[in-house]
Amino acid sequence: MALKSSALIALVAALAAAPLPAAAAPPSLREVMFVGNNWEGTVDVIGSSGSYGKLGRINVIPDKDTRLWEIYLNPVKLAYFLGIRSGPGEGHDQLVDDMYTTPDGTALVASRPSFADVVSINLRTGAVNWRFAVSGYRADHMAVSPDGARVAVSASTSNTVHVLDIATGRQLGSFATGDKPHENIFTGDGRYLWNMSIGEVNTDLDDPIWDWTKGNRRITVVDTTTFQTVRTIDMRARLDAFGRSDLSNAIRPAVFSPDGTKLYFQVSFFNGLVEYDVATDRITRVKTLPKNPATSDDRTTFVNDSRHHGLSMSPDGSRLCVAGTMDDYATVVNRSTLQEGELVPAAKPYWATVSGDGLDCVISESAADQVTAISFATGRRVATVPVGDHPQRVRIGHVPQDWAPPTAR
Repeated sequence: MALKSSALIALVAALAAAPLPAAAAPPSLREVMFVGNNWEGTVDVIGSSGSYGKLGRINVIPDKDTRLWEIYLNPVKLAYFLGIRSGPGEGHDQLVDDMYTTPDGTALVASRPSFADVVSINLRTGAVNWRFAVSGYRADHMAVSPDGARVAVSASTSNTVHVLDIATGRQLGSFATGDKPHENIFTGDGRYLWNMSIGEVNTDLDDPIWDWTKGNRRITVVDTTTFQTVRTIDMRARLDAFGRSDLSNAIRPAVFSPDGTKLYFQVSFFNGLVEYDVATDRITRVKTLPKNPATSDDRTTFVNDSRHHGLSMSPDGSRLCVAGTMDDYATVVNRSTLQEGELVPAAKPYWATVSGDGLDCVISESAADQVTAISFATGRRVATVPVGDHPQRVRIGHVPQDWAPPTAR
C-alpha cells in the first residue's frame, strides 16, 4: 500500500536530497564531459572544466543501417519514426538524447529517440555492447543512480520508465507514469526516483483553452527497491493555490536543492522558474525572467512547448543557471533573491549542467552547434567550444586516462 499524508511528505523530504556531486575519478579514469549531438548521432567528448578542450567524438549509431531496415519493414514503426522527424525532431531524426558512462569508464550508455532504444557503446572500439528496446516508439531523458549502477529511461509513447542495469542492459524494473514521461531524477541516496511527465507537446493546441488536450501531467515518485509508486503530485492544484492558474503544470527540467527540501523547475510555455517546498507540498515562489523582444509570444512557435528548457544549480546551492531556450539567452539566478544576473546571449540553449569543478554552468547552444560555460560567480561567459549538429544533453562522465576516440565505424 502506498504511503500517505504527512508521514510520506516528511519521508520524501528527508530522502529527496539532490544528486551528489560526481565522485572524484579513480586514478585509472579521467573525468570528462559528454555532449550529445541529437541530429547527428554523435557525442563529443570535451574537458569537464577549465578550457573544456575537445578530446574526441563517438558515433552512437554504428548500427544505423540495421535499425533503419527494421523500421522500414514495419509500417507502425515507420509511422512513428517519421512522426518524430516531423514533430519533436523539427525535420530531423533524433539520434541521441541522453548519455552516461558506466562506473568503470568502459562504455557510454545513450538513449536514441528515433530508434526507440538505449544502447551501450564500447568506448575503446565503438561497437555496441548491448541494446534495450524501450516499450512504445520513442526513448527520451535518462537518469543514473548515485552509485552509477542503474540507468532510468523514459519511454515517452508508452507512459513507462524502464530501469536498467547499466553494465548489462538487463531491465531491473519499470513503472507507469503520466502522459509523455520526460525528466527523471534519483534522490541523493538512490532510494527514490522522481519522474516528470509533460503531456502532449507535439500539437498546435497550445492556447490555454485547449490545455485539457495535453493529457495527464504529473510527478510520479517510486521506491527504487520495489518500483512501486509512493506518491503522485499534480502541480495544477499547487499552482492554482499560489495564484498562477495561468501556468502549465507540465514540468520540464528540474533540480533539487542540496538538502532536498526544495525543487526548482521550469514549465511549458513559461519564461521563468518555480520553487516547490517538498515538506509542505506547496509552491513557495515563482520567478518570471525577461523576455527577448525578438521572441514571438505565439505559443505554437515554441519548440515542443518549451519556452525555457535547461536548469542547473551550483554545488553550494546558492545559484541557479537557466537556459532561456526560445529567448536566446542564459542567466545565473541568485537562489536567495531569485534575481537574475547578466543575460548571456545564446542560440537556442537547450540544456544546463554543472562543470566538473563546480565553478561553471555549461549550456548547449543547439542553434549554434556549440557549448558555452558561464561562471556561477560572475554570471559571464568563460568558454565556448564548437560541437556537432544540434547539441542537447550535456553530462559529466569518465573515460580511461589513456582514452582515444574509437576509429569511425
